[in-house]
Amino acid sequence: MSTSPVSTTTQPLLQVDGLVKSFGAVRALSGASLHLMAGEVLAILGDNGAGKSTLVKCIAGSLQPDGGRVLMEGHEVRFRSPRDARDHGVEMVYQDLALFGNLSVAQNFYAGRELTWPSWAGRLGFLRERKMAAETRATLERLGVNIPDISVDVAQMSGGQRQAVAVARAVAFVSKIVILDEPTAALGLREGARVHDLVRMLTEHGVSVILISHNLQEVTELAHRAVVLRRGQVVGEAEPTLENQPLLVSLIVGATPVEAPRRPPPITSPAAAPEAALPPA
Repeated sequence: MSTSPVSTTTQPLLQVDGLVKSFGAVRALSGASLHLMAGEVLAILGDNGAGKSTLVKCIAGSLQPDGGRVLMEGHEVRFRSPRDARDHGVEMVYQDLALFGNLSVAQNFYAGRELTWPSWAGRLGFLRERKMAAETRATLERLGVNIPDISVDVAQMSGGQRQAVAVARAVAFVSKIVILDEPTAALGLREGARVHDLVRMLTEHGVSVILISHNLQEVTELAHRAVVLRRGQVVGEAEPTLENQPLLVSLIVGATPVEAPRRPPPITSPAAAPEAALPPA
């Protein structure tokens, strides 16, 4: 479990209250509710089709819920686009990374938020390519991400490098919450460990993380708390420890919940134990 401190304030940074979302006749979310504290890593678990990606996309502004509420620091918000969510300090790294393969690292970093000159001209101004490249390089160095040449198109990079770029891009602009959807699913051990380091770095700076993962070992290492979705609803939560893994698995598959294993009772000292009756001769 992550050892980074979690805010002791009673008010959640994010509160999701009874979200409902349907796609035609398919109900993806059926009143899902959860909360997230400042500096917390919250894992969202569930089988395929449980509604995990739909839930986080509603939080990130990629989808608009049909019902329910999203509150940030106690105030109801309506994210009508990812840009709305970003303006409130929420960034998301999608499972497919959402990177432009034909653009460089710096161009991907600033896609949709390019720096221009003069600033009052907005998108009609001249691109400040040198400044964007310098700030991208500084961010990568601060996060310990090794990209030898940031002018290379992202399509020419390894899977681990692309994942690191996607996470670093979110980290560069996030102020409150970053959402990671299966961030290490296609990575090797070394590349996955680098992503884990980035998650820990985020929480050390007070940023909250929502983590979707099928990897219980990863969840145990990183998360402070885990909630389980099934059929579009939150069906339970637990601290993601090794002892609680059977409970989490039972919630994911819909089996009867089992209690976390308890410590065995102390062994009675032989000296204190009554003598067993000897069998008759």
